[in-house]
Amino acid sequence: MTRLYRYFFRGLITVLPIALTLYLLYIFLAWTERVSMALLSPFIGNFYIPGMGLVLGILGILLIGYLVSKERVQRILHLVEMPFTNLPVVKSIYSSLKSFADYFSPSAKTDTQHVVVLRLPGQPLELVGLITRRGTAGLPEGFMQGERVAVYLPMGYMIGGYTVFVPVDWVKPIDMSVEEAMRASLIAWMARTPDGTPAVRPVPPQPPAPPSGTPAP
Repeated sequence: MTRLYRYFFRGLITVLPIALTLYLLYIFLAWTERVSMALLSPFIGNFYIPGMGLVLGILGILLIGYLVSKERVQRILHLVEMPFTNLPVVKSIYSSLKSFADYFSPSAKTDTQHVVVLRLPGQPLELVGLITRRGTAGLPEGFMQGERVAVYLPMGYMIGGYTVFVPVDWVKPIDMSVEEAMRASLIAWMARTPDGTPAVRPVPPQPPAPPSGTPAP
């Protein structure tokens, strides 16, 4: 029974990520197909080929990306964003989501975006974080002066995180992309090593302690 139990969960762990990924892709494709049907039906009637929704979605994203790269369209987009950037509650939500998306934008990859290890002086503790800001210029008064960086420390399973301002010599860049660091933080760094072995080695069982009064061998 123990072997069957182990085989079952090993198979479940193997199949579950694939099944969930395919399910999410299916939901996304079904949604794009419905939207494309609603947009194209006035022009093409009942004529429809499966996959047109996906093609339309990709072309639409490419078109939007091309348009927003133009200065005139950026001005129009700024006017469209005004209600989202001025309403009290909507402003906080929209600004946070936009800043988060801009951070991962390929055009925003600058020297400030580094995955680093934060080491506190005198403490045998290492924290993996993302540098989100260098310096305190433009911030309100009250921050400590000097060469400092803002480091975002994501929490496991993406339930939040902390941003700390620390001296530059407290952090050390590591060879890891922002996407890889966020993905590893999402699963609390439980990923496997490149050779497929678990990142956490099991602790071997310790022999039972001898009864009190029994001399040790």
